[in-house]
Formats: sequence, structure tokens, C-alpha cells
Amino acid sequence: MQKIKFTIITLFPEAVKPYLDSSMLYKAQDRGILTVDYVNLRDFGLGPHKSVDDTPYGGGDGMLLRCEPVFSAIESVKKADPEAKVVLPTPVGVVWNQSLARDFASESSTEKHFVILCPHYEGYDERIMSIVDYPISLGNYVLTGGELPALIVIDSVTRLLPGVLGGETSAQIESFSDGDNLEFPQYTKPAEFRGMAVPEVLLSGHHGKIAEWRAEQSRLRSEARRNSSTA
Repeated sequence: MQKIKFTIITLFPEAVKPYLDSSMLYKAQDRGILTVDYVNLRDFGLGPHKSVDDTPYGGGDGMLLRCEPVFSAIESVKKADPEAKVVLPTPVGVVWNQSLARDFASESSTEKHFVILCPHYEGYDERIMSIVDYPISLGNYVLTGGELPALIVIDSVTRLLPGVLGGETSAQIESFSDGDNLEFPQYTKPAEFRGMAVPEVLLSGHHGKIAEWRAEQSRLRSEARRNSSTA
């Protein structure tokens, strides 16, 4: 059985644990497919107050994560698993997408333990990048911390593993499963709701025509999205 492990280094483990212990991610853990460990960065803080941050050299607003607690926390994980790879959510990272999620979940990948460092404050000491294997970004905006990106990475990767989702093709026939193509529109009962009807072709039982309709709708949606992004 294909398995994956994530270790989350964060100042706020209580912020991420409820989501990971819910729904499909809970089931993935219960089935032994997903393992999640939590490391509280504060445990590696300096001095009596367990400080993890300080003011930036050269001046400027905000505080930066210091090297010492971050290196110590990551090294504590790598002591048990030297092959673990470090992921850092950062604006300078590669934009996270479905292709990267598939790479992380790939059966051919030997990198099955990922350590996600959740930065906070204004940023982090740049020297921390020297121990990062995968700097990733969710897009051109800034969040207050790395906990939300950590959840998104874990969710998007874990759902691709065999045995997590219900249907065998659930993760194959969906948006971005083939490049940047979007999934076709879907409908369920009732066939008519407040004047809005399900397309007749979906009620026809003709699988060939349904497949053609879905392919065309996927193409139209994908083209509209690409056109809107370049307008």
C-alpha cells in the first residue's frame, strides 16, 4: 500500500490539527495511508521565553524567524529520517499546482516523508533557504503564516493516493488532471430546479453522446478560463 508522511513544523499546531483530523484526511490516517506528525517550533526557541524571532538587520518593520530554532527543529526530524524533504511556503517559491501534487504522490517517488515549515511574522532569515528542498507558493498574495499552505499541500497530495477517495477514477477525471483543463459541469437530482434543467444529453443514457458533451464542455470551460486570464 502506498503511504506518505508529513511532519508540520509550526507555532500553532492547534490551528491545523482539526482539519487534518476530519473527513477524507482522517480516513486516510485511519487506513494507514497518511501519517501526520506535529513539531512545535516554540520547543526549540531560545532563552527563557523560547524566542524564535528577532528584528531584521538593516532595519524595517516586523520580525523574522531566526535560523537557530528552525534548523534545530528540522534537524530533530531528519535525525530520525535523513531522507525527509523540507517544504517551505514562500512567495519566492514555485507555484503549487496539480502536476506538483501528482509528483509528490507519485508511486515512483522515493520522497515519501515531507517536512513542511510554516513561517510566521514578516518572514524568515534567508539562510533558512539553504535547508529547503521545495520552496512553494500558492500564488501572488501573502498570508499571515504557512499553516494554510501546509494544509493545501497535504490535502492535494493525499487525495491522489490509492484508497483515499471513493471511486477508482475520482482523482483522474477532474479539473487539472490533464494540464490546465477544467472538468465538465456535473448535475444530480432533481432534473429540474427553479426553472434550471439538467441538459437532456445527460438524461439520454447514450454514453457516447454524454462523453462527447462532457469533452466539449471541458474544452469550452478551459478556453474561457484561459481567455479571461489573458484579457
